[in-house]
Amino acid sequence: MPQWKKTPLGAGGLMLIEPPVFRDERGEFMETWSGRVFEELGLPVRFVQDNQSLSLRRGTIRGIHYQRAEAAQAKLVRCAAGAIRDVAVDLRPESPEFLRVFTADLEAGSPRMLFIPKGFGHGFAALADHTVVLYKTDAYYDPASEGAVRWDDPALAVDWGLDAADPRILSKKDRAAPGLEAFLAALSQGG
Repeated sequence: MPQWKKTPLGAGGLMLIEPPVFRDERGEFMETWSGRVFEELGLPVRFVQDNQSLSLRRGTIRGIHYQRAEAAQAKLVRCAAGAIRDVAVDLRPESPEFLRVFTADLEAGSPRMLFIPKGFGHGFAALADHTVVLYKTDAYYDPASEGAVRWDDPALAVDWGLDAADPRILSKKDRAAPGLEAFLAALSQGG
């Protein structure tokens, strides 16, 4: 029986997950999540919410978002149509990889998914028109616990996988997100 693969990205629990894909003349089938398998992989997570986004145009950037304290979310992200550059930033002050930026390219037709532990900021850029992203979370969205770090903060220097000629399409909220300095100041004040 084919096995699920996990590839750690750094030491903080962030990892690429690849389920086996079963193909025949009809097409293909894959499990995209199994509680039993995730426990066997050392990832005992209980997802409670599924989310889906559609980005109409290449160059759409969503993030970098996070949830504070008890509302922090682990996520399992996959691309169902199009392609994305997925971005995770370790925002855990106690982590040896604090503020390290990780990227993974995910695309439709590939079984690759990204598991993002609690305490990471998350965002992605659409690398194709009509990109659909699906992700599970292990905690419900809580607007009062929401935070964001500016997508283009020079201290993070995120490579969004876009060409210089590509537009940068963001929500008003993401354009107005505070920089990393504000996040660090809030941390030092216990927030």
